[in-house]
Amino acid sequence: MAKKRDLNQIAAAIVQQSTVEKNPAAVELGRLGGLKGGKARAKSLSSHRRRSIAKKAALARWAKKS
Repeated sequence: MAKKRDLNQIAAAIVQQSTVEKNPAAVELGRLGGLKGGKARAKSLSSHRRRSIAKKAALARWAKKS
């Protein structure tokens, strides 16, 4: 029978599982996709769509109240 753990023990176990070493090949593949992603997305968008995305981002940035 599994022993009962309190909330802190469960949280610690989740952190431990998420920080274990990862497969280096998978990490490199994910990084490669990340490096390509923005440029590939920008190339696929029309200038009008890119402009509207940028405008929305700028409005969101300036609307924040520090």
